[in-house]
Amino acid sequence: MQERESFSSRLGFILISAGCAIGLGNVWRFPYITGKYGGAAFVLIYLLFLLILGLPIMVMEFAVGRASQKSAVGAFEQLTCKGSKWKIGGYIAIIGCYLLMMFYTTVCGWILAYVYKMIKGEFVGLAPEQMGSIFSDMLSRPLYMTFWMVVCVLISFLICSKGLKDGVEKITKVMMVCLLFFLIILVIRSVTLDGALEGIKFYLVPDFKKVKDCGLSEVIFAAMGQSFFTLSLGIGAMAIFGSYVDKRFSLGGESIRICLLDTFVAIMAGLIIFPACFAFGVDPGEGPQLVFITLPNIFNQMAGGRVWGALFFVFMSCAALSTVIAVFENILSCTMDLFNWSRKKAILINFVAMIVLSMPCVLGFNVLSGFAPLGEGSTIQDLEDFIISNNILPIGSLIYLLFCTSKYGWGWDKFIKEANTGKGIKFPKAIRFYVSYILPLIVVFIFFMGYKQKFFS
Repeated sequence: MQERESFSSRLGFILISAGCAIGLGNVWRFPYITGKYGGAAFVLIYLLFLLILGLPIMVMEFAVGRASQKSAVGAFEQLTCKGSKWKIGGYIAIIGCYLLMMFYTTVCGWILAYVYKMIKGEFVGLAPEQMGSIFSDMLSRPLYMTFWMVVCVLISFLICSKGLKDGVEKITKVMMVCLLFFLIILVIRSVTLDGALEGIKFYLVPDFKKVKDCGLSEVIFAAMGQSFFTLSLGIGAMAIFGSYVDKRFSLGGESIRICLLDTFVAIMAGLIIFPACFAFGVDPGEGPQLVFITLPNIFNQMAGGRVWGALFFVFMSCAALSTVIAVFENILSCTMDLFNWSRKKAILINFVAMIVLSMPCVLGFNVLSGFAPLGEGSTIQDLEDFIISNNILPIGSLIYLLFCTSKYGWGWDKFIKEANTGKGIKFPKAIRFYVSYILPLIVVFIFFMGYKQKFFS
């Protein structure tokens, strides 16, 4: 039996867990929906749901990991009994990790390609319509996209090959520091642009009329969804980091710090995007258009735009790679525990598997573009995203909730004892009824609303 690794520091645990949560959704999804649903008014509602929805589930994942000292698959059996049906939660988690990486590696590859393009100066002097054609051209080239996807997978597995302390922890610390440094530099540049003030007002001044126009129920659901999905809950990613951490600090306090860091990055990303968009009279579009077409156009109009553009995409690559590395570590830990493989063997097998599994997403934009699994205009990436975001994450989170609160699972008493072991903010025992009965209903509500919005709106 191999001795289980552990983090060398508390900071390493916090930064890696935050790195897993901080991803591309923080950079383009959070700013967009914040602007769409009323700016600061939406942020206030979002923070409320982050506290009452995301935070308790995060503590539960950490507690399951720390108590079991196992990866997602082995944790449920370790805390109940061999052959327990709860272990299905572990298999759902590992399937979720693979599904997430099947499209995330492709998008991360796009970002790495744009770092290269920005440094090379490919966008200098281009008209706005030409900027859009560069992105379209990239999507139409399967070999080009495959190359950058493989670069993403290779970099991430190379870091994981060095082990938890010398690889994942050490490199993720550097990446997170770089991410925060570039984030602050870019915010300062954006908010000091001429005309940036209107963008700041749009983003940070509460607009309750917009909340009313969108419909309070729709805004609340959007805030619930963002608070739920932003933390990468339900796929065992937090559980694996919990299994590597010691018992010196309570899990409630650590979870609050991770949530605050995740939210800080999301809000600051908006302070890059909205002031810049308003300063140059550009509509902040959603998703790939915002990051790969709109923002490069803005950098083109900015003094020193080539440098600022390169810094932005380096910042984006840190956000994306930190998530890929964290999820790969979860995949490696699960396969090492399940099959008793060495880290080297697990990396070699998963490296090949990840490239093969990522190919449908790559080909879905070109060779397989005629396949529209979710209706006209949809891609294989949309299908993979729907399976993970609207199915695996809520179902996985519900399993962790029920496992930690039900007498048929691990149980409330054992969970609360583990969560509150150590110094720091304790998980409140007074909310037992809420997390046992109300919170599961909220997660079920999010699950069904996701289907309603996708297919019946």
